[in-house]
Amino acid sequence: MSYNLPPGLKYPLQCYANKPWVKLGQPILLFEHLLRTYGSVAHYRFLGTPIVFINEPEYIREILINQASSFVKERTVRRMKILLGEGLITSEDPAHARNRKLAAPAFHRQRIAAYGEKIVDIATRTRDRWQAGQTIDIAAASMELSLEIVARTLFDTEVTPDVRSINDEVNTIMGLYNFIVAMPRLESYLHWPIPGVTKFRCSRERLNRIVDRIIQQRREAMAADPTHADRGDLLSMLIASRYEAPATSAGAAQGMSDEQIRDEVLTIILAGYETVANALTWTWYCVSQNPEVEARLHDEVDRVLEGRLPALADLPSLRYTEQVFAESMLYPPAWAMGRQSTRPVTLGPYSFPPGAHFFFSQHMMHRSEQYFPDPLRFDPSRHTPEAKAARPRFAYFPFGGGARQCIGESFAWMEGILTIATIASRWRLRYVGTTAPIPQAKITLRPRDPLVMRVEARS
Repeated sequence: MSYNLPPGLKYPLQCYANKPWVKLGQPILLFEHLLRTYGSVAHYRFLGTPIVFINEPEYIREILINQASSFVKERTVRRMKILLGEGLITSEDPAHARNRKLAAPAFHRQRIAAYGEKIVDIATRTRDRWQAGQTIDIAAASMELSLEIVARTLFDTEVTPDVRSINDEVNTIMGLYNFIVAMPRLESYLHWPIPGVTKFRCSRERLNRIVDRIIQQRREAMAADPTHADRGDLLSMLIASRYEAPATSAGAAQGMSDEQIRDEVLTIILAGYETVANALTWTWYCVSQNPEVEARLHDEVDRVLEGRLPALADLPSLRYTEQVFAESMLYPPAWAMGRQSTRPVTLGPYSFPPGAHFFFSQHMMHRSEQYFPDPLRFDPSRHTPEAKAARPRFAYFPFGGGARQCIGESFAWMEGILTIATIASRWRLRYVGTTAPIPQAKITLRPRDPLVMRVEARS
């Protein structure tokens, strides 16, 4: 069967290794070249596999929603099973649908509302530790803040040195990301004494031990006091959950194994603190570079809060704060997504074989001049209800879409808005660097270097 592929590179990608837009660990350079040269749909081949770059909302919708059953996660995401096992990010149906159903109640509106007070409390303590004139790495500070929020809200766990060390292990694994993704058949060599593999394996084992201890301590606490088994957090719900027994089975419904719970806990920790922390980091940087935005943000916070701390009930009134957080996704933490076709697929005039890989990038789409004129200008007004309604659904999709849309999206918006309002009510942050920070596309979009800011009291 012949297929109608879109325009693209004439030769396999490896033939262009000396081009400035082909650099290991910098896939955005390749995306930019494809868009600039061939348009919103382009293809190339790598080791015989057709790879398709898509920057067209209609086709992204086709892949994530209309034709979702024809796709699975692509190789890069499947590779992360060596860290996240069969968690919500890496698993496929039916396991994904089953486990998402078990985890979903922890993110229902009523549950999330109960987390708001804890988020403000943690953000306030962070704010109050800062002093005027102090310089901080806002990326590191945001990571610490967001990790504490996830630990206290979703896992009802004290932030012990054990929990804080999670950030160290995640940083180590992030540093190995390009190696992990690029090494062929890494799964077969995990126990070989290869330096990068050994370093990854040790970090993964330390992460597993930390999470296993948290799970075991919670199991023991729930067994000792069954009347308080549901503490309102995700971990309690996962331990207490039961899969529906098959209609033909006479046995009782089974709970999740410790390994299954660990996979979900690691996934939620990574997705729940790493992504929001990066979004907050880029928010503070962008606000510091745009005085008019900063002034309007402070005006709204002052008007709504009148000197008090924010609360969940304030969210509808903090509209501009929400728009500022949304516009920070000019640097989207989840910077790209991918799928692999399992059968022949048609998108518009193009047709593709089974096994083709499809990539679409929030980083690229959110900078599309077609939908965001002057895209590099920081403009929160792009996210008014009217502006959002005028755009196609997948012109802006920081949390993905379809059946696999981020389960914690509502939680992330609440955390971001309440944290920004809490800190902005007292401080303004000034970037002290002389050049713009360089984004680094790993599992998430992080600043490559420490992003140092000076804390200034609002006059």
